Amino acid sequence: MEILEQVKGAVTLLTPRGPLCEADAENFKRKAAEASAAAMGRVVIDASAIPYADSRGLEALVDLSEELGESGQTLRLCAANETLREVLELTDLSGMFEHYEDVNAAVRSFL
Repeated sequence: MEILEQVKGAVTLLTPRGPLCEADAENFKRKAAEASAAAMGRVVIDASAIPYADSRGLEALVDLSEELGESGQTLRLCAANETLREVLELTDLSGMFEHYEDVNAAVRSFL
């Protein structure tokens, strides 16, 4: 999995490309945690290029959400495809994240 990182003002945007599954979950979680620490919790995950997530990928998202929650932040996801949204809803995890239609809306949510 390739993870692109961009800085938009005071917000770090991470765009993982590929399935969020066991093989890449730990690397994704580590990279997102590092970005979160550097940006003081202002991180957006652009999920537009994540076709699906397995249980380890979902666990990585939950762990990140919980870590951000300890500092009063919420993990923001944007542009998740229908499959990923449905998996989050079916597993009752959807409420752990703030969901946005696109990157701009998610970045503006920090203002």
